[in-house]
Amino acid sequence: MTREEKANVIVDLTATLGTSSTIYLADISGLNASDTSNLRRACFKANVSLSVVKNTLLAKAMEASDKDFGELPELLKGNTSIMISDVANAPAKVIQTFRKKSEKPILKGAYIEEAIYVGDRFEELSNIKSKEEMIGEVISLLQSPAKNVVSALKSGGSTIAGLIKTLSER
Repeated sequence: MTREEKANVIVDLTATLGTSSTIYLADISGLNASDTSNLRRACFKANVSLSVVKNTLLAKAMEASDKDFGELPELLKGNTSIMISDVANAPAKVIQTFRKKSEKPILKGAYIEEAIYVGDRFEELSNIKSKEEMIGEVISLLQSPAKNVVSALKSGGSTIAGLIKTLSER
């Protein structure tokens, strides 16, 4: 790679890091071609972008970015793949599912909405709720008291109507 090509890659990575709120660093070395292809398919189905990057270029892109990646640049040793998604737990779920068949990929760390996770903590990360799941929970919590009031009024209304009807017949 020439210096110009490296500079272009750093600019592209910096732009990608700047616009992404969910970034996972993983080690997929040791996977054969078939397993790598299966992992890429699983990532594609989950809307996760998977790409292998050079550690030095990624470190320079992290340094050039406006975000604080904390300890993540120190984890850039050996083979590194970057997984980017709009949903915070999607890459962790892909890794968790894939690890049922194989020991790889190994999660090095993650950057999720300004929080930094270091180490192979995919189980914890897979339990993070997405924005849509959180909104759904809040809406169901808000609807619950209203549903209780409406059902109480309906049952009380039918009881009162039945009582009045019985009294009027007598």
